[in-house]
Amino acid sequence: MGDTDRDGPPRGVVIAALAIAVAAVVAVLAIAATRTSEPSPVAIAAAPAPRADSPECTRLLDAVPDRLGDYRRAAAVEPVPAGTAAWQAEPDGEPVILRCGLDRPADFVVGAPLQLVDAVQWFRVSDPSGAMTTWFAVDRPVYVALTLPEGSGPTPIQEISGTIAETLPAQPLAPGPPR
Repeated sequence: MGDTDRDGPPRGVVIAALAIAVAAVVAVLAIAATRTSEPSPVAIAAAPAPRADSPECTRLLDAVPDRLGDYRRAAAVEPVPAGTAAWQAEPDGEPVILRCGLDRPADFVVGAPLQLVDAVQWFRVSDPSGAMTTWFAVDRPVYVALTLPEGSGPTPIQEISGTIAETLPAQPLAPGPPR
């Protein structure tokens, strides 16, 4: 039996067709890997923040990083409340939201438990649903809140703590009277 007695296309044609198919699959995968979905802008609800336009908040917002661990800085839905910033880990994922210039948290009273993270004292307020936790930096000239979605890990608060420590001077605590 010679080459002319075989059924099907010549071996060279089969190899060329397989090479073209593999190259096409690699090209499609490469395009998919480099293409990122644009995240939707984050809606940031307005909250009373009488010092949001203060020089301290302006300085802090100018210094916040573009990344907080896996979270990337995200655009916000207009109108963006003064003194705010947002980050997302994935498009349409739950955001990390920073607010600057807020009033003292109502539950921040004498004896309230605090957590020290990179020289910044934080007061924790948990959402009843457990889906989010808001931490208030309470030892700076303005109150700064960082709202974290469940499962965000410690990196966002650590990185914001470093930025706060570098940007805003520490000051004595001013909790409310005990209840």
